[in-house]
Amino acid sequence: MTAAEMTGPQRAAVILLVLGEDFGRTIWKEFDDDEIRIITRAMAELGTVEADEVERLMLDFVGKLSSAGAVTGSFDRTISLLEKILPSDQVALIMEEIRGPAGRNMWQKLGNIDAVVLANFLKNEYPQTIAVILSKIRPDHSANVLRNLPNEISIEVVGRMLRLESVQKEALDHIENTLRTEFVSTLTQTRRRDPHEMMAEIFNGFDRQTEIRFLSALDASNQEAAERIRALMFTFEDLGKLDPAGLQTLVSQADKDTLARALKGASQSMRDFFFSAMSQRAAKNMRDDMEGLGPLRLKEVDEAQTKLVQMTKDLAEKGEIVLSKGNSEDELVY
Repeated sequence: MTAAEMTGPQRAAVILLVLGEDFGRTIWKEFDDDEIRIITRAMAELGTVEADEVERLMLDFVGKLSSAGAVTGSFDRTISLLEKILPSDQVALIMEEIRGPAGRNMWQKLGNIDAVVLANFLKNEYPQTIAVILSKIRPDHSANVLRNLPNEISIEVVGRMLRLESVQKEALDHIENTLRTEFVSTLTQTRRRDPHEMMAEIFNGFDRQTEIRFLSALDASNQEAAERIRALMFTFEDLGKLDPAGLQTLVSQADKDTLARALKGASQSMRDFFFSAMSQRAAKNMRDDMEGLGPLRLKEVDEAQTKLVQMTKDLAEKGEIVLSKGNSEDELVY
């Protein structure tokens, strides 16, 4: 392969191979994950580039080239180089994709598709196929897709997701053919996870009306599943179980407009609970802000309350808040 025939990533791969570990380390650290994947894929598939072509490339970029001779890009050499520069877990993810086929890129792409567009596409698919897809993408995105599916289909999909034991290769092959993705996972079994826990995360992304619609349908068809999902969901009302320190942390970091909108639609007991974490002046100002908002749509209140719940979970993941569903045995550690 000549320098003139090379793509940009291939040219970059040659230069980084020449620079090696010591001189290339600083450059590698400047790339984001997507750039690293593009360059390492080109590097792994590069093959042999003759010394004169290497020289031409280096002259193009820096005007000179040390006597590095021919460069051979291979899978093993790429791994060896990256392992000396990047964290091992990051290298594993990048090289898993290059080995191909693999599913990570596919699910990232699906997660970036507008929920309405994805729902319109999926509504003509088998419920089992939809269940597999929604179990692999982010819970909040799954919630939005389910919300936009026809009611009969979405209820069926929820049932399928609750019974989902593994991600089957046939379903993944179907996704490859219909979405024309670049990689397909060859895994026939995923790590087992309680499907009710997964559905609880998805239901947490619903607005109140959608949540009631799905839970009511599940009450009629599978009351035990509905009860388990309710027990696993962490809702705005569960914020009332925060300890004083956790509540203070949440109130101090929450956006004041979001807090005002969330409390506008909250019960009086929840309002009093939040006001207890504020000074008298701050509580009065918050009441004034709430009155100044005027009438709010339920959707606006739900969105604000959902933001507070997500912020609480984020703070819990950082160890700044401890979440509990009511007693020590039910304590949730995120």
